[in-house]
Amino acid sequence: MGFSFRSVACFSIILYSIVLLGINGSSIYFQLPAFVSKEIKTDSIRYPNIIIIYTDDQGYGDVGALNPNAKFRTPNMDRIAKEGVIFTDGHSSDAVCTPSRYSLLTGRYSWRTTLKKGVLGADGPCLIEDGRLTIPSLLKQKGYQTAMVGKWHLQMDFAGTLGEDRDWSVPIIGGPVDHGFDYFFGIPASMNYGILTYLENNRVLEAPTLWTKKKAVTDPRSFRDNVRPNDYRMTPPFQKEKGKGGGWIEAAPSFNDELVLETFASKAVDYINNASLEYKNGTPFFLYLPLTSPHLPHCTHPDFKGRSNCGNYGDFMEETDFRVGQILDVLDENGIAENTLVIFSSDNGAETNYTYHKETYDHLSSLHFKGGKRDIYEGGHRVPFLMRWPAGIEARKIINTPVCQTDYLATIAEIVGIDIPENGGEDSYSLLSLLRDGSSGQKIHGPIIHHSVSGHFAIRDGKWKLNMFRGSGGSLKPNFIIPENGEALYELYNMEVDPSETKNLYFEHPEIVNALKTKITGIIANGRSTPGPPQPFISESWPQVTWMEL
Repeated sequence: MGFSFRSVACFSIILYSIVLLGINGSSIYFQLPAFVSKEIKTDSIRYPNIIIIYTDDQGYGDVGALNPNAKFRTPNMDRIAKEGVIFTDGHSSDAVCTPSRYSLLTGRYSWRTTLKKGVLGADGPCLIEDGRLTIPSLLKQKGYQTAMVGKWHLQMDFAGTLGEDRDWSVPIIGGPVDHGFDYFFGIPASMNYGILTYLENNRVLEAPTLWTKKKAVTDPRSFRDNVRPNDYRMTPPFQKEKGKGGGWIEAAPSFNDELVLETFASKAVDYINNASLEYKNGTPFFLYLPLTSPHLPHCTHPDFKGRSNCGNYGDFMEETDFRVGQILDVLDENGIAENTLVIFSSDNGAETNYTYHKETYDHLSSLHFKGGKRDIYEGGHRVPFLMRWPAGIEARKIINTPVCQTDYLATIAEIVGIDIPENGGEDSYSLLSLLRDGSSGQKIHGPIIHHSVSGHFAIRDGKWKLNMFRGSGGSLKPNFIIPENGEALYELYNMEVDPSETKNLYFEHPEIVNALKTKITGIIANGRSTPGPPQPFISESWPQVTWMEL
């Protein structure tokens, strides 16, 4: 007989014989061999464990399964793709870090908050509002264990002021444990923003009493200062006092950038080993694992240097893949891989060094897509978007429907049977029907909004994409084009035939331009893109919204 994916359980005990005795409601009972006296009830562990692995500045072409000509190896990322689903048209909600992380956890576009452009730092009020629904707070309603290991970068409040009256013994306010996570180990933000020390729950583990700034790189495998932003390092020795000039950040004496990935992976493996014991007793877990790679600094662990055909960046990517493999391996070792949903993606597209690696190594981090990190073009936000769940997803499936990381919340909510409240997950569509059927013929998703580092917008609806300004809005030149009289105001592309965004069809399809303009206006004005009553949002200080009145 067949079982629904929700009732499939992964058992860690090797059973030499299993005899189905009967079915009582939604519970299925199995007779175990004589040497095992414990009866396992599948409805008590029917919900999957869930792991989100979130890389940092990884382009679409930085996965071998998506780019057969990649100049480094990613066998573990490829394994997720082979054993699960590839979304070929998957997007981060923004072209930079902080807003994408907000949207992933809340299912809501970050531009509805006070953050209208750019990113936040390490120290300050958290962007996630108190009481807002997040993936971990949602899953706790079903009794999940929830943990985060990695980079937060949504701000948290540290006691005192930079360089003046710091008190590192005071608990942190506004970190992961205040937004649904039972456990947190990690760092506050990208390393260039400081505070360089490890945190556990709401405590600083080692006071960052020393000072450092970006250090020049001499490694010949690095692009060094041939690309902006330059490569740099955040590694000891550090200084007791700040030197001349700006850019100084706080650092703990033992902090070493090249050990961060190894440390995160080790902590994540330890967590899974412990959480799997509770899972086998009926309590599933959720682990959010936002890595710091391949974001600058490209601080490759010594064990991986010189391994790739793409310089130090390729070496760093091979280390990143190895850390992903450590997570997959510990799932196998604990016998829980079958009923664990693994989601893999990146917070935005590749950093501007994608041009250097294309010219020097013939490696295409953005593949054939235009632009990279910060840009409104596809290279800025079309990212690796993979899912694996052997008990619930057919392997080797490819889905071409445009989707967004905001959709994770609604998808997970449907898997565990939770109705999202009207004031939560306002921009989150469930992808479960796609995962079950892979059918892109039905309309399961509304338009997706893209957003550049400058805070400018684009809307994607089916095959059509309308950029609500001219230029990249990011790093790719030209950043902005001011139209002359009679020139196109916006950029319209048919993504089915022109995914590289080479031909602006603004004048050829005025009816499409007007329809998309109306749709994006409604999505912004209603405070949501999903069906439901309008929701409040922050509308002040928003010069990027040029086509509508707020």
